[in-house]
Amino acid sequence: MKLANVGQVYTQHAYMRPYGVNTMLCSIDDEKGASLFQIDPAGNYFGYKAAAAGTKDQEAMNALEKIVKKKETLPETETIQQAIGCLQAVMGMDFKPSDIEVGVVSKAKPGFRRLSEEEIDGHLTAIAEKD
Repeated sequence: MKLANVGQVYTQHAYMRPYGVNTMLCSIDDEKGASLFQIDPAGNYFGYKAAAAGTKDQEAMNALEKIVKKKETLPETETIQQAIGCLQAVMGMDFKPSDIEVGVVSKAKPGFRRLSEEEIDGHLTAIAEKD
């Protein structure tokens, strides 16, 4: 990936080092289906079925791995709720709709879209009712 190569080149010069920022790229195409890549500041990139970055990212990655291993394909609403529930469990707190942002890439609605606070509230309510 060109983006990872550019990031790696900049790690070789101290005055040009990027800040500790992970990048996640997601897409859907007709041949390969869904793809998710995470690029770290050193220029390493890896493909994932689910990924996390930031505080407690390793705990989140472990929790997401368990979810993905249970079922390969989930409906979109279930996937969103599983991801939010995983984040709540790892962070050890319940969220309000204004606390998080949720982005979705799906075949049903092509392109990237960000869920509104009302949509997030609906998912949080569904998660609370399951427990």
